[in-house]
Order: sequence, then C-alpha cells, then structure tokens
Amino acid sequence: MQGIDISFKYVGAQQNIALLQLKGFLDTTTSAEVSARLRNLLNDGVYHLVVDMSRVNYVSSAGWGVFVGEIRNIRENGGDLKIVQMTPEVYDVFEMLEFHRILDYYDTIEESLNDFDMSMGNNITQPNQWSKTAAAGKADDIEVALPRDIATKDGAKERRAKSRFKFTKPKVNEATLPLVEKIKLIVIEDPDGGVFKIRKKLDTQRFGFEKASIFKVYDILKKYSLDSKEKRYRFYRSR
Repeated sequence: MQGIDISFKYVGAQQNIALLQLKGFLDTTTSAEVSARLRNLLNDGVYHLVVDMSRVNYVSSAGWGVFVGEIRNIRENGGDLKIVQMTPEVYDVFEMLEFHRILDYYDTIEESLNDFDMSMGNNITQPNQWSKTAAAGKADDIEVALPRDIATKDGAKERRAKSRFKFTKPKVNEATLPLVEKIKLIVIEDPDGGVFKIRKKLDTQRFGFEKASIFKVYDILKKYSLDSKEKRYRFYRSR
C-alpha cells in the first residue's frame, strides 16, 4: 500500500473550521498518522472538522475507525466531523459498512461548510472563503428502485412488473449452513440490506445465532461480489 499525505487549513466564514485534505491510502499503516493529526486538533479545542477524501483511493476498516472512534467525543463537545467528496469506490464501502448512519457525508466542501456556518449562526449569503472550483466534485450514489405503483395517463394506477423469482426455502437446517451460504440466503431474501442488517439476521435462532463481525461479513460480500446494492440486486435477479 502507498502512504498518506495530509494538508490542513482553517476555512469557513469565521475561519474556525478545520479542513483536512487527504491523499493516498488510509489503512492500518497510515491511520495512526491521520489519528495523531486529528487528536492534535481536538486537544487544541477544534471540534468543527471537514475531511476531504477526493484523492483517497482506499480506506480500510482501521481507517474508518479513526473517524468513528472520535465522533462521539467531537459531538459531545458541540462539534461534528463531516466527510466530503469520496470517490465512488470509497463511498461503496462507506455505505456498505453503514457508516453513513454515523458520519455525515456531503458531495462538496462548500455544502459542508455552509452546514457548519448555519449551525453556528453565520451569514452564508456572503462570499465564502472556500472556492467553489476547489469544492467541486461528487460521489456516485447508486439507487436501485423497487417495484412500485405508477400513474398512467388516464390517472389510473398500474403495478410495475415484479420479478418472477420466488424464493423457495431450502429443505435443510439453515442453522447448519456455512456462513457464506447463510449470507447469500439473506441477500436473496433482502438484497437491500447492508452489513449491519445482515449481521443482525445472522444472530437469530434461524441461523444458529451466528456471530460474525461487520468486517467479516463485508469481506465475504466483497469476495463474492455482493459488496454494493447494485451487485446484490444483480445476484437476487439471477437466482
């Protein structure tokens, strides 16, 4: 793996928001460096942080742990940490591990700064210190629509065609299935579910109260090309 470069400056209407811009790989070997920089800011009483990940190519579980491990302390001190401009590959993992339920994400730096400034009562109608050009960039967000009612021209409603697939419960004790097969079974029944939902279903009587970490579940999903909502729906439709 490559290393990580960290640049830092203060931005926002009052120049009191710390912008960390990362470049490279955020993994086990580089997370300590990012964690140390983050801790220095927190020790200095800086609790409004934006992390620009537009030039980050890879984030491991240890990398995400840097931010998740500090978010409670940051928010208890009246601040927040906002992630911006993830690449599609990084965002897929971010969503798959359901960190979007913990960390706030914005498409652009400017949006995150405006949110901070509004929460602090600053006037965001004035020209911002941050350039729109520098803040440009968006992460792809894949949405898979489920069948739903749609209106026809005459006002009547018709039902979109459903998949012809009908899941048949296996004639085996599901609790004795290998972990991989249990996960595939859950995906077939609910392709919309993420890592936390899959992990919760595994820890039920039906699946023998299977204990698996979120990272173990994610590793299996990635290995079998089920690590995004789009891929899981493709698998679901192929069964």
